[in-house]
Amino acid sequence: MTITTIFDDTIAAIATPFGTGGISVIRVSGKDSINLVNQIFKGSDLTKVKSHTIHYGHIIDKDNNILDEVMVSVLKAPRTFTAEDTIEISTHGGILVTQRVLEEILSLKIRLANPGEFSERAYLNGRIDLVEAESIMDVIYAKNEQALKIANLGVKKETSKLIYDLRDKLLKIIANIEVNIDYPEYDQVDMITNEVIKPKTKALINEIEYLLNESYQTRIIREGVKTAIIGKPNVGKSSLLNTLLDEDRAIVTDIAGTTRDIVDAYVNLGGVTLQLIDTAGIRETADVVEKIGVERSKKAINEAELVLLMFDQSEKLTKEDLELMELTKDKNRIIILNKSDLKAAVEINDAIIISTINKTGIKELETEIIKKLSLDNLTEQDYNYLSNARHIQKVKEAKEALENVLIAINDEMPIDILAIDLTNAWNLLGEIVGSNYDNELIDQLFSKFCLGK
Repeated sequence: MTITTIFDDTIAAIATPFGTGGISVIRVSGKDSINLVNQIFKGSDLTKVKSHTIHYGHIIDKDNNILDEVMVSVLKAPRTFTAEDTIEISTHGGILVTQRVLEEILSLKIRLANPGEFSERAYLNGRIDLVEAESIMDVIYAKNEQALKIANLGVKKETSKLIYDLRDKLLKIIANIEVNIDYPEYDQVDMITNEVIKPKTKALINEIEYLLNESYQTRIIREGVKTAIIGKPNVGKSSLLNTLLDEDRAIVTDIAGTTRDIVDAYVNLGGVTLQLIDTAGIRETADVVEKIGVERSKKAINEAELVLLMFDQSEKLTKEDLELMELTKDKNRIIILNKSDLKAAVEINDAIIISTINKTGIKELETEIIKKLSLDNLTEQDYNYLSNARHIQKVKEAKEALENVLIAINDEMPIDILAIDLTNAWNLLGEIVGSNYDNELIDQLFSKFCLGK
């Protein structure tokens, strides 16, 4: 494989987390990386060694003083992450020594890399596509085993293949239209008409709808499920949060209105990550600060993908409780009756009965959460669908473009008009893998990556 790089400068950054550890790794990439690092390396002549080899030696400063004992990996283009000549220096894992070695590297004609610039170079040099690049960060930030599997599918280009397949099918239709328009006299060319395009477009829409429907599960596995714990004051919302987390994250007292603002945390249940949001108790209040918390709680209900609606089963339902039932009736909701250790004063069908004091009913609640999210078959799940919100949005936009094609067909528009929306759909899918993204958007996307990645 031959890859021509497009960068003239050489960059460097610390690729391991900041802090004290066993080793630190400094990554250097660019066409002059081997020659330049060789100037401060005392050991083998790095310009003469084979690619993908590791060499023992020392990094020295301009006065020939040893800064550190190191191992240097030499990786020659194009078989590197960035498709450029790359040096990786393993130093002792001290903060000061790592910084001194980096400073010595930057004293050469090497500049400090921007966040995500190594991955950006890999993409711009044609080494990886945009889905692969984003999946690398997903691997780093995966919150559970399933999210890691999804990310690795992206790294292995399995997710990209879904998009390339859709684009290929679109391209065949577009190409046939263009040939019919430009070379109508060719007998060998199949005549393409609205009647031919319509079923092909419908088939693509159906394929996209299936992809979007199946992508729901992979998205919430990757990103976590926004889960709001809702109820009036003092029903045990903060206690439930602490119980699920198995730690004292939220303040718990018997004083109503203790939680004044939203408290959130992540918990892993059966391979699914929940972003638990402990909201302020919703009630009428004259307290200005508490009133703000109540309004934020109502906003959290609107944004939540799952609502845990809590009641105190030892008390009759109040007007406020009934209002919460009405407020959340159209949400994906689980009703919880807390304080099962006390005498019951209310019954609700299908409610999960728990005691945050005695820790009873919690396993049943966790099982119901997984069931409610339709994620009880995670071990058998096919993860090769879309999980990235940007990808899903672009596919939705492509679907809308194809729906415009059907509208145009019903309006008996000529095929060259249909080609506009078909091409738009093809371009939108191309933005997912990075086939037609402008430089400003690319820079913005990669700026969210880790420094040194």
